[in-house]
Parts: sequence; structure tokens; C-alpha cells
Amino acid sequence: MLNNLILAVAILAASASPVSEIAVGRFSQGELSGWTDQPFKGKTSYTLDNGYLKAHSVNAGSGLIKKFSADTKQLQKLSWSWKIDHTLQREDIATKKGDDFAARIYVVFPRTFFWRMRAINYVWAHKLPKGGEAPSPYTANSRIIAVESGDEKAGSWVHEERNIYEDYRRIFGEEPPLLGGVAIMTDTDDTHDEATAWYGDITLSAP
Repeated sequence: MLNNLILAVAILAASASPVSEIAVGRFSQGELSGWTDQPFKGKTSYTLDNGYLKAHSVNAGSGLIKKFSADTKQLQKLSWSWKIDHTLQREDIATKKGDDFAARIYVVFPRTFFWRMRAINYVWAHKLPKGGEAPSPYTANSRIIAVESGDEKAGSWVHEERNIYEDYRRIFGEEPPLLGGVAIMTDTDDTHDEATAWYGDITLSAP
């Protein structure tokens, strides 16, 4: 699943632009332009719902991908908001069978060769504690970071900010290449569960 998601944003014709902010997702304006569906097992439903993007997954896994190019030395801060109905109790990040989350935001960094692609995915976890990190069970080139954990805030909107430039350097020990895109995914295909999540606007900006 993850390799297909990374591959989907790996080839970009555009070069990074010297801007101070990129509106990655403008769901509050009822806009989904530039986002494309990437199915894996079954299909998560993604629909605009009262100014937010609603994701509903039943034993399925698919994502929405926005491809663009950006220099994260300039645009370091990724900001978004999200809400879930509940976390996935059968989550187990140590195994492929448990690699599902109620909500994820991926940032993908293409490299010259596919097997050198890097990805960070920020998740709302059940078992992985807030602030916890773990390699993806699918590939060591992807790191999972729990920015929220548990059901205490389920049903409430939560605003998040991450410095993806600093996260990349800390995790991979090198300067990041150009960012190749951002993906959203609510997936339950490995845990055979059901989940609903809502995503607010996503912005990439200078720190």
C-alpha cells in the first residue's frame, strides 16, 4: 500500500516556487482541485461535508493525493485540523495486519530512485502514544509519528502543526529533497474495521 502511495507522487514536472505559503487543501471553500484518488484495497469514501473533507472507511484503504513541489527549507510548517469518531483498537504498528489509522496525513519526498523515496506520516493513533514514533511495517523509508492518540479527543476538532523540515532531518539524518506531495488517508483494510474522519484545510507555510 505505502509503496504505491509514494510512487503516485514520485514524478513531478514542476519545480519549487519561492512562495511564503501553499494552500494544499481548501476544503472550507468546497474545493478539491488537484486531489486525485489512489485506491489500494477497496475504497475509502472522501466527500466534501460542510466545509470539511469527510472520510469513511469500511474494511478499505485508499487515499487522496495532492502532487506539488516545494522546498521545505523555506516552507517548513505543515498545519491542518482533523476530527475522528474513534480510533482503531486493532491497530498494531509492529505488523502489516495492524497498519491502519483513523486519520493520516502523509508528506512524501521523492528521490532519483524509487527505493530511496522517503515519507513521514502523521497519524491519530490508538496504541502508539502521542509523540511516539515507529518505522512503517512496510518499509523503513517511511516513519510514523503519532500526533494524537486515544479517544479522549474523539469527536472534537484538533488543530495540528508540524515542522516537516526538522522532522525529516531528525528522522533520516540528511537534508530533505524537494517535497513531492501531501496525501490524506483513512484506512481500515488491514484491521477489517470501520472509521470516519474529517479533515480541515491544510497549509504549508514558512515557520
